[in-house]
Amino acid sequence: MNNHIRELRAEHGWSQARLAELLDVSRQTVIAIETGRYDPSLPLAFAISRLFQQPIEAIFNPDQEPA
Repeated sequence: MNNHIRELRAEHGWSQARLAELLDVSRQTVIAIETGRYDPSLPLAFAISRLFQQPIEAIFNPDQEPA
């Protein structure tokens, strides 16, 4: 899954550590989500959506559309 978390985080001027703190996750989790190595759980995706005040669909995109 692709995401725009790195860009959104930069717009807010937050470090990965600060974002991790705000989401109550580890910095390694933020890094893994930003690089696409880890897809967040649904509750975490909703928390990210609320934090950035954007719909989940605006933050996360599937790698490819289903056929």
